[in-house]
Amino acid sequence: MARGWDWYGDGSVVLVDVPLACCGVEVEAAIPTAAVAVDSDAPALHRVVTVSGTVTNALAYDVASFVESQRALGPTTVVSFGACPAAGGPYWDAYSVLKGLDQVVAVDRFVPGCPPTPAALAALIDEVRRG
Repeated sequence: MARGWDWYGDGSVVLVDVPLACCGVEVEAAIPTAAVAVDSDAPALHRVVTVSGTVTNALAYDVASFVESQRALGPTTVVSFGACPAAGGPYWDAYSVLKGLDQVVAVDRFVPGCPPTPAALAALIDEVRRG
């Protein structure tokens, strides 16, 4: 079972990260100290699934399957967090790197950067909560 974070502690938004590389550290840095750790399938009004880091071709199917399993739980925003899941990042020309998460799963939001700031993720989650 993957870990999620009840961002506001009220079940309104649960963040579930797929930390594949260094951007996962930025996601962890963004998590408020008051956030409550929950199972990734915990009930939520809205789920934010971030894919942070380099997606290799070998992992693409598993990442897409996990994201879709989260989507099946209810309203979900899928976020490509960083340059690597958006377009391969500095590894874009490697044969083993997926050239964008959107090739295997629908992405709702892209947060640019290498790495993106924790504040960028916090702002996105605040926006999702406001609707």
